Amino acid sequence: MAETDLAGRRVLAIVTNYGVEQDELVVPLEHLRSAGADVDVAAVTIDPVETLVGDKDPGTTVPPTLRLQDVDPAGYDLLLVPGGTLNADSLRLEDAAIAAVTSFTTSGRPVAAICHGPWVLVEAGVLEGRTLTTYPSLRTDVRNAGGTWEDRSVVRDDAGGWTLVTSRNPDDLPDFLREIDAVLAVGAVHA
Repeated sequence: MAETDLAGRRVLAIVTNYGVEQDELVVPLEHLRSAGADVDVAAVTIDPVETLVGDKDPGTTVPPTLRLQDVDPAGYDLLLVPGGTLNADSLRLEDAAIAAVTSFTTSGRPVAAICHGPWVLVEAGVLEGRTLTTYPSLRTDVRNAGGTWEDRSVVRDDAGGWTLVTSRNPDDLPDFLREIDAVLAVGAVHA
């Protein structure tokens, strides 16, 4: 993957403190930070984020930067929503996570979600008329939320006033990161 200079770009990753799919958080964090982006991890509490591999095996522990409830989404260029079944199912019940999604989408800033991460977008009610991909078990949820589900490694949808980048699982990370880089390379979009 070609190196993209993302200096000056700010990314907000939102997660719970348990159950995030390790590579869907750690790989984007490392990739974006190595490209010069400033990435904050906002979790429900300031306790370490315990990731999982394959929704069952313990993974890497990631220190959050701040709590979800303390986030001001206005200062970020892109929202990253990693998956992990347990993480995404719990995250969609967090008012601060829904507020972050709403802040990004209503202000025209991009959102990138992978695997089960789009459950938060379903809950926020922002998928009407959008085309995306997810872990296959979410396809009915996406359709019920008014979206169109496709089985591809990455889907970028620029309709509706904001960009949505989605992928199915950790195997799709190279394509997912390529599209995130392309979106961020356009320039900082926050006020």
